[in-house]
Amino acid sequence: MNDHLFHKEYLCIVEGVLNKKVGILDFPIARKPGSIIERCVESSGQPSKTIYKVIKDFQISSQNDIQSFSLVKCKLETGRTHQIRVHFSHIGHPLVGDTLYGKPSPMISRQALHSYMVSFIHPITKKEQCFTCPLPNDMKDLLKKE
Repeated sequence: MNDHLFHKEYLCIVEGVLNKKVGILDFPIARKPGSIIERCVESSGQPSKTIYKVIKDFQISSQNDIQSFSLVKCKLETGRTHQIRVHFSHIGHPLVGDTLYGKPSPMISRQALHSYMVSFIHPITKKEQCFTCPLPNDMKDLLKKE
C-alpha cells in the first residue's frame, strides 16, 4: 500500500454520526498487550492512516429507540491489521456488529465492513485494472431500515 500501486477502498457502517464528514484518522496501531488477535491505538505502534468520507448519515427506529449511523467510505494509506475497525472504535464510532472492537448488533451478524473496490497497475500491460463489488445484502438491508 505504501508504494501507492495497489489501492483498496472500503464501505463501512459506523455507530453514531461523525462530526467531521471528511477526514484522516492518523493513529499508530500496535498489538494489544496479551492478545494475538486484537490491536489498539498505542503511541509506540506502527504509523496508520485511514482517509474517510461520510456518504450518508441515517437513523433506524426500533422499539421506542432511535439509533444514528453513518455510511462511510474509507481509503487506507497504510494497511495495518484491523485498521479501519481500530480507528473508528478509537474515535467512539465502532463499526456496527463489530464484536471485537464494539458490540454485537441484532441488525447484522458481522462487522459492517466491505471492500468494494480494488485497483492496481497490471505488471505486464502497465494498465490500471479496477474491480468493484456491490454492497452485500446484509449491509444494504441496514441502509433500507432508515
